[in-house]
Amino acid sequence: MTNDPEPERTPGLEPGGGVPPGETPPGEDSTGGTGPRGDISRGWAKGPVFVIGALVVLFAITVLIWAAIV
Repeated sequence: MTNDPEPERTPGLEPGGGVPPGETPPGEDSTGGTGPRGDISRGWAKGPVFVIGALVVLFAITVLIWAAIV
């Protein structure tokens, strides 16, 4: 048994396999949900910037200590 529909038994198909107008629902709106969400003028929050900065400083200190040892 195949997953392909049998054209002679499938309702709504025209001869040749086409679908008549009105048989399928309208397409999805292509512009829905686009654009900015909420207030984007604030930029990054202070927490993530602080965490990323702390990680960069910690990495730099680690590299400097490693370079001094080697």
